[in-house]
Amino acid sequence: MVWITLLANLFVAWFLAVADATTLPLPITKIGCQDKCGNVSIPYPFGVGDDPNCYGEAKFKLVCNTKFDPPLLFMERDERVSTPIIDISLLQGQLTILLWISRQCHTINGTFTNDWFYLWLNLKDDYKVSNIRNKFIAIGCDTQAILMDTSGKSFQTGCISYCTDVKSVINGSCTGIGCCETAIPKGVNSINISFASYYNHSKSWNFSRCSYAFLADIQWFKFYVSDLWDFPNRVEYNHIYPDNGQNLPAPPVVVDWGIGNLTCKEALQANQTKVDACGRNTNCSDSENAPGYHCLCKQGFEGNPYLLDGCKDVDECADPEKNSCVAICSNTEGSYNCSCPSGYYGNGVNATKGGSGCTPFKKDFPLTQLILGTSFGVLFVLIGSSVVFCAFQKRKLMKLREKFFQQNGGMFLQQQLSSHDRLVDTIKIFTSEELKKATDNYNERRILGRGGYGTVYKGILSDDRVVAIKKSKVIDKAQIEQFINEVLILSQINHRNVVKLLGCCLETEVPLLVYEYITNGTLHHHIHNQKHKNSFSWRKRLIIASETAGALAYLHSAASQPIIHRDVKSTNILLDENYTAKVSDFGASRLVAFDQTQLSTLVQGTMGYLDPEYLHTSLLTDKSDVYSFGVVLVELLTARKVLSLEQPEEQRNLAMYFVSSMKENRLMELLDERIVQEEDLEEIHEVASLARRCLRVNGEERPTMKEVAMELEGLRVSKKHAWMEQDHEETTHLLGEMPIPALETNPSNTSFNQVTMSILDAGR
Repeated sequence: MVWITLLANLFVAWFLAVADATTLPLPITKIGCQDKCGNVSIPYPFGVGDDPNCYGEAKFKLVCNTKFDPPLLFMERDERVSTPIIDISLLQGQLTILLWISRQCHTINGTFTNDWFYLWLNLKDDYKVSNIRNKFIAIGCDTQAILMDTSGKSFQTGCISYCTDVKSVINGSCTGIGCCETAIPKGVNSINISFASYYNHSKSWNFSRCSYAFLADIQWFKFYVSDLWDFPNRVEYNHIYPDNGQNLPAPPVVVDWGIGNLTCKEALQANQTKVDACGRNTNCSDSENAPGYHCLCKQGFEGNPYLLDGCKDVDECADPEKNSCVAICSNTEGSYNCSCPSGYYGNGVNATKGGSGCTPFKKDFPLTQLILGTSFGVLFVLIGSSVVFCAFQKRKLMKLREKFFQQNGGMFLQQQLSSHDRLVDTIKIFTSEELKKATDNYNERRILGRGGYGTVYKGILSDDRVVAIKKSKVIDKAQIEQFINEVLILSQINHRNVVKLLGCCLETEVPLLVYEYITNGTLHHHIHNQKHKNSFSWRKRLIIASETAGALAYLHSAASQPIIHRDVKSTNILLDENYTAKVSDFGASRLVAFDQTQLSTLVQGTMGYLDPEYLHTSLLTDKSDVYSFGVVLVELLTARKVLSLEQPEEQRNLAMYFVSSMKENRLMELLDERIVQEEDLEEIHEVASLARRCLRVNGEERPTMKEVAMELEGLRVSKKHAWMEQDHEETTHLLGEMPIPALETNPSNTSFNQVTMSILDAGR
């Protein structure tokens, strides 16, 4: 039995050895195509011959010249200017070519000798001289070398090498004494070299009679002092010069190439499924210098990535140098696994490479029983712990939601809603999960704006409705009251020019409000953003002012309980896609009893818009909103900022500067040039006069919001009538859609009562 086992093992060992010895090398080119020229391999996509199947693109067609012994591989150009290739690298996407040195020699008298020639190169556009692998080098003790493109217009660079004696020259140093070098630009494919000499080598003729200049692979070149007089004989490569057939020294130069002229991303988009030129099990990498991209085998694969099945799996287990296993190695597609044999434990990875190796179990150790007992015990503990933990987390979450509900004024809101039965059906209570999903977990890209009371996000509900979700800041008790206040106020308002409240959420750490989404930004944005310079006409401004005034008048006198907004400003007036005004942000608003005319409150609002009388007395009245609206009117008229510290002192506060300008009859200097060009100056002056009355310091002298709204609506209506008189037929067609009865009469008969009805009827 032992002999049979031994023979079987010997047979397996012999079979593996034979299989390893007969393993064929991976193909580098397509079947039937030439894969060598002399001693240079020709991997696909490069190829020689007339069969287009043997090369990927026309630029990769090469010429194998058999007139030489051994044959030489050339780029396919006119043979007179062909460039020999000594290596092709698929991994780096590079060719190594031979390129003559340029040489200029002088006699002892300083005249040129006949022993000179100049380097030039003109590659195809798809090939670029590597700016990373190559340097431009000059050797000599009286040498100025210039490198330029063949036209001399794209770039010029060079260096100067000088020395007065050989003692000052150092082996391996190419810093300007006997030898100098400089980098070349990126993207170069044509070059020319020229020389200059300060003393015609007269001072260094005994030890340096010639100047040499050339491109060379920096990994190949090393400077020696002897190069000053014997450099050509040290160059181990040679290249036939076409004009005279001389076999001249030619250092190696590295050239970059790429597939096509697209990036990897563009090539993938064009082909949709994969990068077209790359085979299976490959990655794509953009070329750094030449146009196009390169293909690379994925980790764990090797071969030619440009062939369809060129990248083959590497059997890391067959080569101990390619794996880190100490015992059993199992090859996988693109990788391998290590394991330990029976009777050992560990991960099978060499300890020097971060593994635990393989350690034998102690003899007579009840391993199976221990493993089973431990496994069942751990499993029981895990299941029991998971059940207890889930129950604990669920209870904790419920308590946390109850805590937030209490903290965010939920009880107070319920009490208020129970006393207003009709509000229960108008407000939806959203869950925290609904709003978290709608805002993509409150992604910063969803932020529409930030205000004094919180941040507003754009949200998309499960029914595809787009909404605005206001997330309050971390709040204290005073802010809880403001939040509940805004819910109660907005729930009682049903007006086409007031942002509609859809619901709220109290389960989160900070309370949330859900509004209808207004698509066209704020009035402030349209006034002050240059992008809207030519589209924001006076007609639009008048309509927006009229609609805003109508909404505020409704709040003051036609709502179920009078409401003072307390923070009227252009950033709190939103515009929809039709430029319809929507008053928003009621966090600072106050309900007023019908028998009250003023409230004593802590002063709140925005500087520049704040009523000076309210600021000094802390007594809030509906005339405070009138003052703030007057500032908005001035913004519409002037397109200036309400507060501007960059302006002279008398112009920093827009409201004060406007009033003083009106007194001095300097209104035209202040008006926005965009509206002055329109033919409505009389109407503009009337609005300016109205704004001035709204800005009176004494609140009692200001008009009411209803009066302001009627006056603006009167201007708006008269403007419409003037237009309708110009085209009676079109007017008759439009009257069927007009909601304001006063439009059917002559403008001279329009009464304030009719205008008032049109303002208050806007409340739905």
